[in-house]
Amino acid sequence: LALFSCSDHYELPDQPLSAYTKVYMPQAVNNPQAYSLKISDTLQEIIYSASFGGQDYPAEDIQVKFSANSALVDSFNKANNTAYALMPEKSFELGSATALIPKGGLSTGPLTLYVKTGGAGAIDILKDYLLPVSISSASEKINEGLRTTFYKVRAQPNLNDYPVFDRTAWNIIGFSSQEANGEGPSNGRAIFALDNDPATYWHTQWQGASPGPPHFLIVDMGAIKTLHGLSFLARQSDNDGKPQDVQVQTSIEYITGKDAAAFTLANTKDQQSQFLAAFTEARYFKVIIQTSYNASYTHLAELNAF
Repeated sequence: LALFSCSDHYELPDQPLSAYTKVYMPQAVNNPQAYSLKISDTLQEIIYSASFGGQDYPAEDIQVKFSANSALVDSFNKANNTAYALMPEKSFELGSATALIPKGGLSTGPLTLYVKTGGAGAIDILKDYLLPVSISSASEKINEGLRTTFYKVRAQPNLNDYPVFDRTAWNIIGFSSQEANGEGPSNGRAIFALDNDPATYWHTQWQGASPGPPHFLIVDMGAIKTLHGLSFLARQSDNDGKPQDVQVQTSIEYITGKDAAAFTLANTKDQQSQFLAAFTEARYFKVIIQTSYNASYTHLAELNAF
């Protein structure tokens, strides 16, 4: 009892209410805010807002102004060891640059950031962009730590929106090699990658010679199409040699080609679909298999595009 009765007396520092009465963006609590938006000609919507924090409700209306603060992208990337691109100016629009936290209220309510994912001026697909949206000014003090929301935005296509092309007019017009005899009469040759039969397959040459990678197939689709991606069905067996690191080139004229994608497939018998780095007009495409799983040869049951 004597010990407790002699406890020290502490003077706490002054904590004025004004230190807590500030305007902030609630979305900034968990920066960055990540969004995967669908590809659409309709503007996609993201929410932003401002709130009032403190013990009491505001006694007067609070005027709040917002702006896109592109200068903060570089500092964010340096601080977080990232390399996000700034969202292009024409690809977004703040629905409202000014808003009001009403007297007796705690929030502006939801405001809308509009993003273009389709048509002219849209962001590129499958690319991560950063857009800092800040409270540029307010008629009350601003919480500097929650002044800016960093929106990380990607236009993510949905595979269900892109059915595979009809391959009736397709032809394989080039290949690195094929096994014309050793896999039997209904296997081995390049054409079996387009025959709609998952039980058959293209196999690179192993009888008489065994050329190493890279292996490739060149396909003429018969007409110019908007090429979104490719779909691969591996040989339906547990054999080594399934494609691993793959590169894709496209062209409108067969003479020239441009790099369109590079990706790594899984070592599985399941069908795997991969989008190109950007949707592109093409009649021809070349699939280059740089490496295969546990083998220098490769094989493929079906090759589709969408």
